[in-house]
Amino acid sequence: MSNVSQHLLSGALSGFASTIILQPFDLLKTRIQQPDHLNKLKHSPLSPQSTLIFRTARDIVNTDGFRGLWRGTAASLLRNVPGVALYFTGLNQFRAFLATAPYFAPLRAPTASYSSSTLPKLTAQGNLLAGAVTRVAVGFVLNPFSVLKARYESSYYSYNSLPQAFMGIMRSGPSEIFRGAIASSLRDAPYAGIFVVFYEHIKGTLSRTVSSTSNSTTIPIPISTSTAVNSVSAAAAGALATLATQPFDVLKTKMQVRSETKYRGLLSTVLAIWRQRGIPGFFDGATLRMSRKIFSSAIGWAVYEGVLIAIRSP
Repeated sequence: MSNVSQHLLSGALSGFASTIILQPFDLLKTRIQQPDHLNKLKHSPLSPQSTLIFRTARDIVNTDGFRGLWRGTAASLLRNVPGVALYFTGLNQFRAFLATAPYFAPLRAPTASYSSSTLPKLTAQGNLLAGAVTRVAVGFVLNPFSVLKARYESSYYSYNSLPQAFMGIMRSGPSEIFRGAIASSLRDAPYAGIFVVFYEHIKGTLSRTVSSTSNSTTIPIPISTSTAVNSVSAAAAGALATLATQPFDVLKTKMQVRSETKYRGLLSTVLAIWRQRGIPGFFDGATLRMSRKIFSSAIGWAVYEGVLIAIRSP
C-alpha cells in the first residue's frame, strides 16, 4: 500500500469512527445555534446552556425517538469521511513539503525511539501554516457537503432523501453551494493551525515524559501507550482551539441554515447576532462543540496515527 493510500485509509476510518459516535453532539449544536433567540429558561441549578441542551435532547427524543439524535448521520458521513481522509493526507503531504525548507524544519530531530507520531516534524510556524492551509483548502472543496450536513441537522428543512437534498443545493447555484464558506474558513484556519501547534507540542512533551520513566533508551513506545499519548494530546489541543474559534462556528451555522437576507453576508450575520443576543450569542453551542471536539480529536487522531503505526509495524 502506498504512503498516500495509507493516510487516506487511516483518515477515512478516523472520520467514520468519530462521526458515528459523536453525531448527537453535532445535531444538538446545530439545533441550539439555529434560532435567533434562546427560550427564556426558568431558574435551574444548572447553567442556562446546559438546561437548553437537555431540553433540546429531550424534545428530539420525544418527537423522533432515541434514534432521532443521530439525524443527519448519512450527511455527516458524506462530509466527514472524505473530509477527514483528505485533511490528514493533505496535512501529511504539506508537512513533508515544508520540512524540506530550513525555516520550517526543527533544529533538533526528536528521538525516534520514543516518538509517538509517524508524521513529519516541523517548527511551530510550520505546523500553524500546514494546519491552517490544509483545513481551509479541504473545507472549501467540501463546502456543499457542509451545507447539506447543517441543513439535515436543522429542524428547518425536511428532505425526502440525501440525493434530493444534495441536488437541490447544487441547483441553487454558487450562492448556496458556497454558503458560509468564508465563515468556515475564518473558523477552520485558526482552529486547525492552533490545534496542530498545541497537539505536536503536548505530544512531544508527553512522549519525552514517557521516555524519561523508561529504563531503556532503545525500546520504542508501545502502541497502547502511543495511542494514549495521542488521545490526550489531541483532546487538550482540541479544547484550546475550539474555545478560540467558537464565534466563527456560530456564524457558519447561521449562514448555512437560515434563509433570511440578514444572514446572507458575513458582516450582516455578525450584526444580526450582536443585536439579538449580544456577546453570548457568539458562544451558543460552545459546550456541545467543546465536548464534541475533545472527543472527536481524541478518537480521530488516535485512530489515524494508530492505524498508520499498525500498518507500518513489521
